Amino acid sequence: MDALADLLDGVRARGALFSRSVMTPPWAVRFDHGSPLTLATMVRGRAWIARDDGPPLALAQGDTALLRAPGPHTLAHPIDAPVSCTVLDGRLCLGPDGDPLTEEATLGLRTYGDSLDAPDLLLSGSYEVTGDLSRRLFSALPPALVVPADECHDGLSAMIEAEIACAAPGQQLVLDRLLDLALITRLRAWFSLPGAEPPAWYTAMADPVVGRALRLMHNRPEHPWTVAALAERCGVSRAALARDFNALVCTPPMTYLADWRVGLAADLLRESDDTVDGIARRVGYSSAFALSAAFKRLRGTTPTAHRRGTPMEAPAPVALR
Repeated sequence: MDALADLLDGVRARGALFSRSVMTPPWAVRFDHGSPLTLATMVRGRAWIARDDGPPLALAQGDTALLRAPGPHTLAHPIDAPVSCTVLDGRLCLGPDGDPLTEEATLGLRTYGDSLDAPDLLLSGSYEVTGDLSRRLFSALPPALVVPADECHDGLSAMIEAEIACAAPGQQLVLDRLLDLALITRLRAWFSLPGAEPPAWYTAMADPVVGRALRLMHNRPEHPWTVAALAERCGVSRAALARDFNALVCTPPMTYLADWRVGLAADLLRESDDTVDGIARRVGYSSAFALSAAFKRLRGTTPTAHRRGTPMEAPAPVALR
């Protein structure tokens, strides 16, 4: 696996909130569900994303926006249109007066609007981000980004719209998996856009030497890697690997590896019942004591306290910029 695949491996939508809004301008839909990650696609028409923490973003037909900052947000056409609907969850929408919308104001499950033939069609999917590694990926992204329509040729929006409309058995599971796929493909497309600022480790994956070193660490975190061992596998000198890795990833190889191992351990501590000693060996530490020392140094807490969910003030990860 590579760094992006590893970081996204823990992102799994479960019971994701989906909504389909079909409207005639002027309209504004307020999303107030508090999910920390939202994908919104303008299937037809256009809109503006009004955010409390930044300038508005334009959405043209076919564009997809990814909003990773928590908190409410509004999509509108035009931007100053009054709020006509507030989405609280998949089954509850409030009208402009704050009262729940009646069945007459909706167009079926997960669907709100004037008419299915209205000119503007917006699809939105939101879900929680769990896991230490997944959160670190999204912390490297801007609060909001837009992937243009000409970068999205996979037909996922049409599949999501069709699935919302059919309400067949297993619908939620299908929608969850489609949302996961949309997230991965949109992120990969955005990383390749001119002017985008992907994390350093992502661009470093394209380097024949540093990319190989990253893949070795990700594929076998439990291996007792040293800079010399990585350099030998990559066919370069120790000094050359250390220099190029630090230049491209913005951190030394062993610092990156330590942070990656602790991130893996953090997820395993919350998601499995394995002992701390067993987890330590799975991620490349010889004992629970060795993992605890690394955890304390990088996170300011112990593996046991992390597993219990004890609040902490952890230092910012250094390896995944």
